[in-house]
Amino acid sequence: MLMYLLNFFVFLVVALVLYFYSLLFLYDNKVILVEMNFLSLNSLGIEFSILVDWVSLMFSSFVFYISALIISYSMEYMSGDKNLKRFIYLMVLFVLSMITVIMSTNLVCVLLGWDGLGLVSYALVIYYQNSKSFNAGMLTALSNRIGDACILLGIVILMDTGGWNYQMIVCFSNWKGSYLCLGLLIICASFTKSAQIPFSAWLPAAMAAPTPVSSLVHSSTLVTAGVYMLFRFSDLLTDNLKTVFMVFSLLTMFMAGVAANLEYDLKKIIALSTLSQLGMMMVIFFCGSKDLAFFHLLMHALFKALLFMCSGFIIHSVMGCQDIRFMGNLAKIFPITCSCFCVSNLALCGLPFLSGFYSKDLIAEVFSMEISSMLIYTIFYFSIGLTVSYSMRLFIYVFMGEVNMTSLSMLVESSSKIMVKAMAGMVVLVIFKGSMYLWVGVSTPYFVVLPVELKMMTLFMILLGGILGAEISFLGVMKNSSLMSIFQFTMFSSGMWNIPILSTSTFNTVFLTVGKQYLKSVDYGWTEFYGSKGLFSLVKDMSMFLQFLSYNHLKVFLLVLWGFFIFVMIVVII
Repeated sequence: MLMYLLNFFVFLVVALVLYFYSLLFLYDNKVILVEMNFLSLNSLGIEFSILVDWVSLMFSSFVFYISALIISYSMEYMSGDKNLKRFIYLMVLFVLSMITVIMSTNLVCVLLGWDGLGLVSYALVIYYQNSKSFNAGMLTALSNRIGDACILLGIVILMDTGGWNYQMIVCFSNWKGSYLCLGLLIICASFTKSAQIPFSAWLPAAMAAPTPVSSLVHSSTLVTAGVYMLFRFSDLLTDNLKTVFMVFSLLTMFMAGVAANLEYDLKKIIALSTLSQLGMMMVIFFCGSKDLAFFHLLMHALFKALLFMCSGFIIHSVMGCQDIRFMGNLAKIFPITCSCFCVSNLALCGLPFLSGFYSKDLIAEVFSMEISSMLIYTIFYFSIGLTVSYSMRLFIYVFMGEVNMTSLSMLVESSSKIMVKAMAGMVVLVIFKGSMYLWVGVSTPYFVVLPVELKMMTLFMILLGGILGAEISFLGVMKNSSLMSIFQFTMFSSGMWNIPILSTSTFNTVFLTVGKQYLKSVDYGWTEFYGSKGLFSLVKDMSMFLQFLSYNHLKVFLLVLWGFFIFVMIVVII
């Protein structure tokens, strides 16, 4: 208990201090770059560098604040766990790894935090030790290792600049054109961390972790590290490159929205919602508005953390059940949780005038000003409607309708005071933070000029998505011959277009076959013959030969050895 309280107060104080300084840095337009040189090898300088500006301070303050509330939330949620100290250590290490990624401009130090996120996320995903957790943890770790390899290759490319500080490339325009390959590597690493197509399979699978971990991972850490890295490397990317990868992000946004409308696992629905919002951030980033992507990144961290906290409280109360079909009519039993859930859900939908509205509505309008294709425009706005659809469907299943849960559920809200207080501390920012950031943090207002039809398109899609979500929640897909095609489409869509199968079974078959041949031909073959077994046989034969000579022909052996030495000396002299 003391460890929980200590971490809570430390993180909360650090969050408030960092937020205050971020505003000062924003008003004064101040940037501090701290470099400590450790070693110089010819023309390569090995140094530790920290970039302190309003972006890094603001993001760090959000990470610490959300982490403080989640740690206090975990105080009661994980009260029955036997390894509380290990859980807290992992959570703190996870936060420190994210801060390392945020603050450092040295790509080697970024890799340290980047790899730390992957390692600790693996340890947290397999926290509940069962086969499902192990499979999900391995999928998470191996998917993120691709991004780690890209960062390593980026370190190799940066050696050409005489150091690993990526600010050198971003600041000097004469280097930008020659580092297109570095930009591609950073995009690939960001896609693995933010689970964009084709690396989307690990994000829903990571729901095997405890709910407080999911709340931290899917709000302000891990998945947002990819968007943040793109924000820092945005000047290296060309317009053609952004256009190509915007299509992948748009498809990710659409795919996650469709899958969430057909999913019944409460945590997976929210995880797919995170995937959809990450796709939206990437889309608006590749459209050229990196500040808007960062704005939505911060707002999304708030309401998504609250959404996971509410869902964790519900799962905790209904004896660990995550199927929304076994819930219902919880609004009368959990009024405070229902209110917090509805506020975060409406902020996710972009309803005026919550925090999500100020970022999502601005993103939709800026995107409408740069329409490159009618197909892209249609998919983007249809994805916005799908967000409202699965939010409405989730609300109807969980908080309305008939009670479908077991009688063993602990349906008492007043007994969970700590979790309710943590949710109340988050809901205040979900309501007011968007307007505060837009009024205080944005010095230059956005000037949006659109026709009335495009201006009202966002509101129209919100209303259409709400109606669609209500209809989906009241209709079911039946497994009969007349609806078999609809059922097959449902399985295909809810399975994320078979990406989990393609990411696991397809590659596993190839690599397991290659590994079997390697084991048979190399490990048990030539390596065995010339390696340990062959060396053992050689040493054994030599020892037996020397033993034989020592007993019988020692004099003859010494004479032959002396003659061989004389022969070698004569050859060397000649």
